[in-house]
Amino acid sequence: MTASQLAAEQGRFITDVAAGLNSFLAGQETVMAGISPDVAPLMDSISKLVTGGKRLRALMAYWGWRGAGGDAAHPDIVNAGCALELFQAAALIHDDIIDRSDTRRGGPSVHRRFSQLHQAEGWALDEERFGHAAAILTGDLCLSFSEEAFAGIGPRAASGTAARRIFNLMRAEVMAGQYLDILEEVAGPVRDRAGAVERATSIIRFKSAKYSTEHPLGLGGALAGADDALLAGYSAFALPLGEAFQLRDDVLGVFGDPGTTGKPAGDDLREGKRTVLVGFAINQSEPAVSAYLDATLGRQDLDENEVGKIRQIMVDCGALAATEAMIDELSGRAFEALERLPVADLPMSALRGLAEAAVSRAA
Repeated sequence: MTASQLAAEQGRFITDVAAGLNSFLAGQETVMAGISPDVAPLMDSISKLVTGGKRLRALMAYWGWRGAGGDAAHPDIVNAGCALELFQAAALIHDDIIDRSDTRRGGPSVHRRFSQLHQAEGWALDEERFGHAAAILTGDLCLSFSEEAFAGIGPRAASGTAARRIFNLMRAEVMAGQYLDILEEVAGPVRDRAGAVERATSIIRFKSAKYSTEHPLGLGGALAGADDALLAGYSAFALPLGEAFQLRDDVLGVFGDPGTTGKPAGDDLREGKRTVLVGFAINQSEPAVSAYLDATLGRQDLDENEVGKIRQIMVDCGALAATEAMIDELSGRAFEALERLPVADLPMSALRGLAEAAVSRAA
């Protein structure tokens, strides 16, 4: 096995997933066109969102499949990759509405695109309300497509199979995690501050970590017939990796370069996200500083000076260092578990590469 062989196989899979998404959505566009040409913007929004991206979830599923003995380029794992990418797109659409985020990957988010369409066409009533409503429906449609793509795998994904159980659990956990996230934004300021980091950790586990790494890896393994021991090993590796991945995302949400991340600096602060980083900052600051953070988080009018002040608080009180230490600890656990996996050299090398990229990325 060489690096070039790994890159070639991974590249073929990414190409196959892209082609699979294009083919699937082309068929859906025909169906939607038969309803009305006016629904074309929904399909266009979905197509734009599933084009590009890191394909992390699809790749985790692929190497879980290959690690369990699945054949390269098999159509079942390509369909699973398409289903995961569609589910990810649906989650992003809804997440941007919840977070009031106007940008996604350097361009307008889906609800903002619909608001701009409303404005450009000179339609009646409120453009923001239309944008949110249309985006919710687009996300729901994308969820439906994800289910259809996964069901299209056939017997390996049928009711009662391990793969179906993982897919169903993944979707339910993300919705529960999203609710815990918005609940903490409003309830966090009046809850016990000593539990802020623990609550934030639970949120990232169910909202992000499990569906970003653990469930896709297990899903691929289950589709290839992995036994319980291998699936448990996959979880021991992928869950701490997913938590470290999300913690890195939270750090980038405050300290990242907008030119690299594609989102305005400090957006997470304006959205009022109660992340692990924020939890550490509130717990480790003086009472007056903690009160300032509680009063400031979630303000849409935060300017660059105030964002800079909060950044400095996070550095001075040790919140950033504590979060980085947590990333290091979780990453260490993930890599130790990876070395214990009974998989061949190729999937082992691929999973190591994905893990390294996940925890050290700048975007």
